[in-house]
Amino acid sequence: MRKGRVFKWILVGLLGICFAGASFGADIELAKKSTLEEILKRGELRVGFEAGYLPFEMTDKKGNFVGFDMDMAKEMAKAMGVKFKPVNTAWDGIIPALITSKFDIIMSGMTVTQERNLKINFADPYIIVGQTILIAKKHAGKIRSYKDLNDPKYTVTSKLGTTGEQAVKRMIPKANYKSFETEPEAALEVVNGKADAFVYDLPYCAVFMAQQGAGKLVFLDKPFTYEPLAWAIKKGDPDFMNWLNNFLRQVKNDGRYDRIYNKWIKSNKWLKDVQ
Repeated sequence: MRKGRVFKWILVGLLGICFAGASFGADIELAKKSTLEEILKRGELRVGFEAGYLPFEMTDKKGNFVGFDMDMAKEMAKAMGVKFKPVNTAWDGIIPALITSKFDIIMSGMTVTQERNLKINFADPYIIVGQTILIAKKHAGKIRSYKDLNDPKYTVTSKLGTTGEQAVKRMIPKANYKSFETEPEAALEVVNGKADAFVYDLPYCAVFMAQQGAGKLVFLDKPFTYEPLAWAIKKGDPDFMNWLNNFLRQVKNDGRYDRIYNKWIKSNKWLKDVQ
């Protein structure tokens, strides 16, 4: 009986080792198939985007692709030790192009949605471009967040039928709200002293502030709604996803992310090169 039991446990142990070996082998094969390995072998990081979403990806006067995402992509390629190759792609075909390996990653101000997440995988959000606020300069120091605007004495503007309008109605219900057909009309209402604040998504507010807000507006650039942007890759690639999330964590804590954020989101120096 004892010999039988010993044999039984030896057999169980051997089977366990076999299964562990098979699992380890599967992990190795999965790693070999990672897009990350393809990038390293190719010596080139191919980045998919659609130029035109200011200030994330655009074309300068010399025809170069520039912007927040472009700088982040260059840092990514540098960290991998490979070349950066931009692949400008029409937005309506950008996800199919990723799936069919026209490029390695989408870095194009893409909002994380549940519908998109069924087709592709997203890394951790690199920026939240929810609703932000441009306030009249006279309110500097008095209005520090959307909560301070929740008063009938303030007039708040936004574009008709947008998440900006929804945010005002939902989160600043006591304010006097005025909607406009276009973003410039709504923002200029504040510049011209006819309203106290303009609520809209972070990228637009950043660009408008750089173009027309100097000395007239104050930019409250901390989003008060959650609309995350993230890099997208093909499904089933845990090695690439792990690398991306660790890269993002590193740049957000070593100063590189802040440098790029300040250059494209807070500064207006880049405007002269793209207008």
